Amino acid sequence: MKLLPACMAISILSATTACNDTSDSAGEGSSAQAEGEALEGNAALIANALSAGPSDVTDAATVIDGEGNVLRGGSNGWTCIVETPGMGPMCNDETWMAALGAMQTGGAFPTGKFGVSYMLAGEGNAPGVSNLDPAATEPTEDNMWIKDGPHMMIILPDPSMYSDMSNDVDEPVYVMWKDTPFAHLMVRLGDAEIK
Repeated sequence: MKLLPACMAISILSATTACNDTSDSAGEGSSAQAEGEALEGNAALIANALSAGPSDVTDAATVIDGEGNVLRGGSNGWTCIVETPGMGPMCNDETWMAALGAMQTGGAFPTGKFGVSYMLAGEGNAPGVSNLDPAATEPTEDNMWIKDGPHMMIILPDPSMYSDMSNDVDEPVYVMWKDTPFAHLMVRLGDAEIK
C-alpha cells in the first residue's frame, strides 16, 4: 500500500536492501533468519520515524518509509515517515500529508484547514533547505539555507495570514517559503544551523 505519490520517494534502499533479500542457498533456516532480520530492520525504521513526534501522536500513527510503504498501520490520522537522505523523520496530520503530495505534483498546499507536522528529531542527516526557494537543492549566498533542529511546521488555513509575518530564520517562529504556494510556519524547538 502506497500513501505518497511515487515521486515523493527518496530512496532509502541502502537501509532496506538487507531486509528484503531473503535469497540464500541454505534453505528454510536462512529464510526464517532473513525474515527475523527484516522484522528487526523494520523495528529500527519504525523507531526512527516515531522519534519525530510526541507519544500522543506516535502511539497510534501509521508509519511509512520514504517510498510510501506502510511499515505499521495506524488509527489516529497521523503518519510518521522514516528519515531519508533528503529529509529528517516527520509525523504529519492529514493536511500535511496532502501538502507533501501537492509539493510533489506542483499543486498548492491545502487551504481552509490547519496542518501540523512534527520534526522533533530535527532534520537528521538531511542537508537542510532553503527558506526562500522550495526547489533549491543546495545552499547559495542568497537562498537563506537552514538546517533546523527540533521544530514543528504549521499550515495556516488562509495563505493571506502569512503576509505580515517574518521569514527571518533567526526568529523562533518564521514563515518558510513565504510568497509561494508552499508557505508554512516554522516553530523552532531547538537550535538550528543557518548558512
